[in-house]
Amino acid sequence: MKIRQQKSRYDLGWRLRLYLAKRARARSKAIFIGVTGSSGKTTAGSLLGHILAGQGSVHTQVLANTMKLLVSTLSRRMGKGGKTDYVVFEAAAFGPDTMKPMAELLRPDVAVVTMVRLEHRASFKTVENVAREKSALVAALEPGGFAMLNADDPLVMGMASASYCRSVTFGTSEQADYRVSDIEAAYPKPLRFSLHWRGGVLDIETSFPGEHFWLPTSAAVASALELGVPAQMVKDRTATFQPLENRGQVLVPAGGPDFIVDAAKAPWHSLSLAFDMVAGSTFGRKRIVLGQLSDFSGSNNRYAQAYSSAREIADQVIYAGDHAHRSKANQADRDSGRFIELRTAREVSDYIAQTAQPDELILLKSSSNLHLERVALAWTHDVQCWVSVCGKTEGCEQCGLYEVPFEQHREFVAQRKSKRRKHRLLRLLGR
Repeated sequence: MKIRQQKSRYDLGWRLRLYLAKRARARSKAIFIGVTGSSGKTTAGSLLGHILAGQGSVHTQVLANTMKLLVSTLSRRMGKGGKTDYVVFEAAAFGPDTMKPMAELLRPDVAVVTMVRLEHRASFKTVENVAREKSALVAALEPGGFAMLNADDPLVMGMASASYCRSVTFGTSEQADYRVSDIEAAYPKPLRFSLHWRGGVLDIETSFPGEHFWLPTSAAVASALELGVPAQMVKDRTATFQPLENRGQVLVPAGGPDFIVDAAKAPWHSLSLAFDMVAGSTFGRKRIVLGQLSDFSGSNNRYAQAYSSAREIADQVIYAGDHAHRSKANQADRDSGRFIELRTAREVSDYIAQTAQPDELILLKSSSNLHLERVALAWTHDVQCWVSVCGKTEGCEQCGLYEVPFEQHREFVAQRKSKRRKHRLLRLLGR
């Protein structure tokens, strides 16, 4: 009886929040932009929000990309009033029929689709199912809106038929409305490329460490230009944007190696892009640390293929985590130190600290569960949280507790909340 009552209260509360969210969306005069895709959507959405902030008030919501959090954003933030010119929301599909409710609530004026690849393999089974799911964002476009589609991806281009709204394209294809050419990046030289559009040619310079970032960058740049942002502002704002935490983030500690931290996700299709970034670097010594692959945690073949590819690029390959033994590295590579097998991020950190050189490049690539970013953070912070599995999906910098031992996290957070409440009370009392 008590459980049923609790469920009824929850259902009633959810319906109320959903009603408030729909009402806030209907009343808002902001331009709503939804960004989706198998990869690049977080970077594209963040960069687009950064560009748009040059000429208006922007609310950008990435990573927190579920229906529940969209409802919270609309019902609380948008419902409070205040001028918001743009809302940029990263819409993720976690399984069949998860995108449509979000898309219909968001009712985007602009739908940006970066690419379609097979992720969440257990849920979607085929790449066609992924495309079908993500097309719901385009189908939900408001009248007068537009879809920004990747001209190089046939599955993305197929989404044009999902809506009567116009489609605008970006990519390297000659037929793209915003055509990318002359892509260059060789770390430490960052990414730059030319964008050909109806206004001429725009030479884009970025802080991204690899060529593959041209895709989310051009998606954001093209969307901003199509929304009427002046070309010079787009160029200037793009140049000041920094790679996001754990997504091609560059960390260069004094006296240490250069780290490229790409430890937020590791779907199979992204490995070659990350490896090419290392291969294209002009650094003399290169190492690759590979943790857990997304959707292939139990596949011997994928880990073996990844090692074979990494070995051709790097002077040393380090496998970390519970699946490190799946590399199929030969005994000669193990004996010579060409391949190192470790289990935890702490072991990797200690090994790197003992062997690092100031003139080398180290790529940290993994899905988020290992939190390999701690290896780089340990060079500039007193990292104390080395638990193998913490259960948190956000990165260590976002969590902010990496200098606190994991077993003390709960007590630390409780004390911090208590101090904040006390501070607010004293401020109300005028003390």
